[in-house]
Amino acid sequence: MDLGLRGKHAIVTGGSLGIGKAIARELAREGVDVAIVARTKDQLEATARELATETGRRIIPLAADVTSKAQVDAMVAQAAAQLGGLHILVNSGSPPGGSAGATGPIETIVDEDLLHDFDVKYVGALRCARAAIPFLKEQRWGRIINISGTNARNAGNLSGGARNTSLVHLTKTLAVQVGRFGITVNCVHPGITRTERTPRLLAARAKELGIAVDDVEGRDFAPDSPRGNAICRMVDAAEIAYVTVFLASDKAWAVSGELVVATGGAGRSVYY
Repeated sequence: MDLGLRGKHAIVTGGSLGIGKAIARELAREGVDVAIVARTKDQLEATARELATETGRRIIPLAADVTSKAQVDAMVAQAAAQLGGLHILVNSGSPPGGSAGATGPIETIVDEDLLHDFDVKYVGALRCARAAIPFLKEQRWGRIINISGTNARNAGNLSGGARNTSLVHLTKTLAVQVGRFGITVNCVHPGITRTERTPRLLAARAKELGIAVDDVEGRDFAPDSPRGNAICRMVDAAEIAYVTVFLASDKAWAVSGELVVATGGAGRSVYY
């Protein structure tokens, strides 16, 4: 299927590692030139070189902190100028899993940690969307995809739940506001996802439990898979990227203001 993306231009925040890097790679494979954004310049530049060599597309590394409106505004303007316009924004930047001080019993929550987590993921996505929308309007065609997470549906992580639930609300609100300009806005909920960090986490957990590394994934990281123990595994970051790239494509016009849950079918709750 031709997704109609060749020649488009994108920004992917959190694009130096993990899900963001996987999304940038798949967009580039579809013919998109991509500006990847994160705070760490060295890692950004290494990822940009890797993806450019692999895909043959322009991958532009732009260091920015999404908690700063000034930095976000400058980054988006620079990306649009260097790319020659902007069609797609993927908000994938966040502290992994919620900051440590914002989990656990309410009496242990550190206000500053929770607010920082919320500022990075939710307000950071808002800042990026606000800066990008004028450029998308110029094209009369745009896609915004917010990468959220299933903490929104699971009680326990106050920080992760708050930021991810709010990001779903932002998605629908923006979709209503900008739809008449040819812009769609959607959200993806990954669950536990395999990234570069996963082998280290699996090895540490295996050592803690005194079991083989190969036994850890199905036991602790994908226990709710409906597919049975034989093929019980995490969703890979590339599989989140496939969903995201479709939502960014010309073929996804019919989908806007919606949430796609990409967990491999984990969980038994029914939503309607």
